Amino acid sequence: MRFLTSLTFSKKLAAIAAALMILPVAVACDTATTTEEIAVDPSAETVESPTDEAVADSETVSETIVDVAIANGSFETLVAAVQAADLGETLSAEGPYTVFAPTDEAFAALPEGILETLLLPENKETLQQILTYHVVASEVPSSDIAPGAVPTIADEDVTLSVDDSTVMVNEATVVQPDVMASNGVIHVIDAVLLPPSLDLSTL
Repeated sequence: MRFLTSLTFSKKLAAIAAALMILPVAVACDTATTTEEIAVDPSAETVESPTDEAVADSETVSETIVDVAIANGSFETLVAAVQAADLGETLSAEGPYTVFAPTDEAFAALPEGILETLLLPENKETLQQILTYHVVASEVPSSDIAPGAVPTIADEDVTLSVDDSTVMVNEATVVQPDVMASNGVIHVIDAVLLPPSLDLSTL
């Protein structure tokens, strides 16, 4: 009886010893598995750096309407008029705005002497009236343009009309739509818009 008891006790010790020998191996295997799990998968997708084109697009969008007009090169007269009318800060504000921007050729088509007269300091209010008549106090891309009257920040309406792909603002034609800026959109037009209440003969 004592021998059986001793034998049984010996078997228990052997089993415990075997278990203790297996434990480090199990821990090592578990550690290896954990290491494999956290290892970087070389086939995983990585975040690519932005391309030069994307950076350029971002920089363009960060420019205000005034910045875009200055950089464009086709609006030297408009920029000069905006500066003479002290509207640069307004059109650089948060907005959003829609600006119907006459080209230099459009300003040149005004009656002789009118542009030079408008740029004189004493005609600043009249110049402001004309320029603000080109500005809508919301962002209206070409896809959202619908026929009808639209109020400007000059408190007078412009009339929009659409014929197929041609958009008209009063008697001016949009020759280049959707020039985007950070605070709105520019639609380039081929004529200067004159408010109905304005009489140029009084200048």
